[in-house]
Amino acid sequence: MKDTPLSNCERDFLLKAIEEKKRLDGRQTYDYRKIKISFGTDYGCCFVDLGQTRVMAQVSCELVAPKENRPNEGIMFFNIELSPMASPGFEQGRQSELSVKLNRQLERCLRNSKCIDTESLCVVSGEKVWQIRVDVHTLNNDGNLMDAASIAAITALCHFRRPDVSTQGQEVTVYSPEERDPIPLSIYHMPISVSFAFFQQGTYLLVDPCEREERVMDGLLVIAMNKHREICSIQSSGGIMLLKEQVMRCSKIAGVKVSEITELISEALLNDRKARKAGGKCGFAESMPQDRITALKKDETPVEMTDVTETANGIIQKGEAAPQTVPSPVVPVPGVGQVGLQNSWGLEEDDEDDYEEEKNDNSGDEQVEEVTKMDVGKGGLLFIYLDSLM
Repeated sequence: MKDTPLSNCERDFLLKAIEEKKRLDGRQTYDYRKIKISFGTDYGCCFVDLGQTRVMAQVSCELVAPKENRPNEGIMFFNIELSPMASPGFEQGRQSELSVKLNRQLERCLRNSKCIDTESLCVVSGEKVWQIRVDVHTLNNDGNLMDAASIAAITALCHFRRPDVSTQGQEVTVYSPEERDPIPLSIYHMPISVSFAFFQQGTYLLVDPCEREERVMDGLLVIAMNKHREICSIQSSGGIMLLKEQVMRCSKIAGVKVSEITELISEALLNDRKARKAGGKCGFAESMPQDRITALKKDETPVEMTDVTETANGIIQKGEAAPQTVPSPVVPVPGVGQVGLQNSWGLEEDDEDDYEEEKNDNSGDEQVEEVTKMDVGKGGLLFIYLDSLM
């Protein structure tokens, strides 16, 4: 299923707003959307919200045989899954061009930058090493998936703890978290990617483009950098020509943004570490507000059940007496009948004999023509109206 294309009016409106240095969400040209970082219950699970864009990163590990050309180094594997839940344009079970591009950018950002000490992942040289796998799942797509994926991946790697191992000869023993404390990964630096969108053939520049801005942009520049202002990777797409001054300006902006995001990641990791050490709520339980997922969960209302009988009797005594029911309602108009009652015509017994005599006297002159109408009255009584001709 393809996304709904933008109309010409929407496209012109977006480009006109960008020319006037205005954005749909009220941000300035170099402003990022609000970033929220939360962690799951287990180590290595991280959720990142970049505005309406939401991704989840999960880190896992296993013992495998090393590569032949690098017997003393562990293996890093990255995978980005574009779920149809994030956008109707993503298809399940098929690698799109966007997913391949995001995978390559994430590998260049994290693996090729040597931010993780892979030699510390070696258990037995040439036989057993740790393979670290990072799976990034897109939960909602509102633009700039690359920045959100890089933040989630590096934060999950910093949060992850691998099991402790011991070797005796060729025998390798893996300890559970109850037996020995898990060991964090050795991370040298935290590379983070910053995306720049260009419009009108490089005339206008925006940081952190949203989904609608990505549809009308002419080119994209992604710079991966750490807080020491070291460029880890840089990639330009879209086929536009950028000047040296434009790239230098983008690198300076990226250095400022990376320093702010790195400080935010460190603060989030510190808060999670304190919460886990104190035994309080942490991870997924803390990130979800009350009464939003479990909407049916409410506080119990205390009810006093000791004097229920006395209270009920008091209410009955104070209540008004029920009105007396009439067993046979009287209908004063002759010729109206009530079906289902003992007195079928609703007349008093005294008047019934007089009515029978009058009926017998006029029986020869009276002729019943037809039943014109049948209605059901209130209380379930069926009234039959008879039209007579004299």
